Amino acid sequence: MSKGILARKIGMTQVFDENGRSIPVTVLKAGPCYVVQVKELGRDGYSSIQLGFESQAKQRVNQPLQGHYKRAGVAPCRYLRELRVDNPEAYTPGQEIKCDIFSAGEYVDVRAISKGKGYAGSIKRHGFSRGPMSHGSHHHRGPGSLGSVDQARVFKGRLLPGRMGGRKQVVQNLQVAEVDSSKNLLLLQGSVPGPRGGLVEINAAVKAGR
Repeated sequence: MSKGILARKIGMTQVFDENGRSIPVTVLKAGPCYVVQVKELGRDGYSSIQLGFESQAKQRVNQPLQGHYKRAGVAPCRYLRELRVDNPEAYTPGQEIKCDIFSAGEYVDVRAISKGKGYAGSIKRHGFSRGPMSHGSHHHRGPGSLGSVDQARVFKGRLLPGRMGGRKQVVQNLQVAEVDSSKNLLLLQGSVPGPRGGLVEINAAVKAGR
């Protein structure tokens, strides 16, 4: 990854291109983020940067983290995330990173925690088909036969009811529709995982153009 930023999901809307076609976009408040630490291959074994996003009251940060932020000359942040980069020498502690590192037409990968939907049945969770709803059928929305089992257990990997959502999701190759650096807004074509207000990690696409 050559560049990245942290953002907060605002919601979805639509924009129109030069031909008048409606394009669904997700609006993200991206940055400003601050470089808190730079890790290099020779010293740390890998190359990355730590980004701080959104200010946090000092009393809500423990003393080790307060010293970590003070060393970088950055005010305490609500979120601290580490992003792998190919060129750590291009970053310095305290550096501000804004959404203008991306431009319209670029492709990005986004990571976020999907919406938690609680305990869900196999139809909602895995898209199973339901059984007959009439004529005495006692099988409506159940998972049906479990197939191969041994004497004491169901084999691992069987698609069954359970907790749905609330997991890290990655969406690749979303195109940047617009960049508004004055308001720190990024508009990405398509949908982004997670609820409104959720934290989103944006990186340059690793499969751009494929």
